[in-house]
Amino acid sequence: MSMNRLRTLAAAAALSVTVAVALPAGAVLPDEMLDDPKLEERAREVSRNLRCVVCQNESIDASNAELARDMRLIVRDRIAAGDTNEEVLQFMVDRYGDYVLLEPPFKASTYALWFGPAIFLLLAAGAGYAYYRSRTGGVPAETVRPAGLSAEERARLDALLRDDTDTSSKS
Repeated sequence: MSMNRLRTLAAAAALSVTVAVALPAGAVLPDEMLDDPKLEERAREVSRNLRCVVCQNESIDASNAELARDMRLIVRDRIAAGDTNEEVLQFMVDRYGDYVLLEPPFKASTYALWFGPAIFLLLAAGAGYAYYRSRTGGVPAETVRPAGLSAEERARLDALLRDDTDTSSKS
């Protein structure tokens, strides 16, 4: 193995390790971090449960948005001031509403969030069923039976069947 190839592999490995170590940090910048590792871990835990109101489906811990940075700083300020995790979350809910929580609470104002997907699925299934029924005239194809035959049609059918039986017995 040549020396250049070895250097390239070593550089690639170093870059991979650097990226792998940096990924869990999310968007939190070093100047935002608290000095106390236990408080920082609490701040991270709270931040992972808060939605970035700009990015919408990303936690403030992972978001690079300026507002997410401001929210992370608020979380860290509240924790440093002695608030519990629940108090910090409540402060953020009071300020931004239930929408700021990545997992909204189960209450009347959030029923649409919790039951909406199931209701939508049921409506889609009902629409599919109605479409299927309309394509078969409202009755499944296997249950459709022809109307009764008149006496003249019955006599003609009997004659045709007799002719067919006579022809098949001669063969």
